[in-house]
Amino acid sequence: MSRAYPLTYCTNIHPGDGWADVMLNLEDHVPAARRACSPDAPFPLGLRLSARAADELDDAAIDAFSRWCDEHECYVLMVNGFPYGVFHGAAVKERAYLPDWRDARRVAYTKRLADILARWSPREALTSISTVPVAFREGFDAADWPTVRAHLVDVLAHFARVRDRGGPWIRLAIEPEPHCVIERTAEALAFFERMRFPASLTEHIGLCFDCCHQAVEFESPAQSLAQIAGAGIAIARVQVSSALRASGAAVAQLLAFDEPTYLHQAVLQRRDGELLRFADLPGLARWLERGETPEECRVHFHVPIFLERIGGVDTTRFFLEEALPRIPAGTPLEVETYSFGVLPAALRLDSLGASIARELDWVKGTLDAAHSRH
Repeated sequence: MSRAYPLTYCTNIHPGDGWADVMLNLEDHVPAARRACSPDAPFPLGLRLSARAADELDDAAIDAFSRWCDEHECYVLMVNGFPYGVFHGAAVKERAYLPDWRDARRVAYTKRLADILARWSPREALTSISTVPVAFREGFDAADWPTVRAHLVDVLAHFARVRDRGGPWIRLAIEPEPHCVIERTAEALAFFERMRFPASLTEHIGLCFDCCHQAVEFESPAQSLAQIAGAGIAIARVQVSSALRASGAAVAQLLAFDEPTYLHQAVLQRRDGELLRFADLPGLARWLERGETPEECRVHFHVPIFLERIGGVDTTRFFLEEALPRIPAGTPLEVETYSFGVLPAALRLDSLGASIARELDWVKGTLDAAHSRH
């Protein structure tokens, strides 16, 4: 049954931002992943391209990569256009969202990704480019919405022209994320209501449903997916990812995962049910110093999806187990454990290659087990 879902991993787990780095990582990891997880069929790629890599790709390199895919029995299923710049080995934090949809550089970058993807995707194929959820919450103002809408309409019109010329059907996949302008399902629905995109362009936009992000928000997989479907919003892809969680006094153990590269947004549930949101773990630490014992807390830290517990705390694997069987068949699934390199060393259970294969196998097994029960 799992073959009904195109399944891959996102190459944003690999360091390096230039095109040479991308190729080196693909050559090091993709052949083994294909042999382990897709020995009898071409292996789909969830390709992360930074702005630098996209600019370095000339016509010859684009054609050469097409040949490489043919030789290695792979194809580009979709592109991650969320991180614009450096994503590993430096303090990324809130810069991961820059430039955001208020900035013309985000427009030019996304159009460039579409033009490249059009060269790699078969005519009339359905594919997607994931992107930031408008902007980071701090510093965004209601007065920014007209600029955001104009930029998005510009990009969607570009996608429509690509399709009119016989290229693939590309969707922009907005990815809700904690502490951003769009984080909860209700905010995603309100975004589409606010934007009221022209009817001719609505087929070119949808959501990237990141399971880690929505689990951190204490959302119900069944309710969230039903609300999205009821609003007629397409899920362009599902990112199969898992977060950290702890209850009661154990919440303090989550602070051990604070590290300098990425934001680790936290959502804390008080004993009375109120949800408190923190942009990063230091904010959670300051709240805990007050001495109040929380009910539960969840933290945005992409941990290996097959683990139910890690480093003395739990994970949100349960969210994946509830969500995956509810995903419509045909929806691309993309494992995205990009934080592997910043896990505490004692918790890195496998090599990166072994972890990729183990995660993809876990998704297949979970889907097969769920569907065999029905």
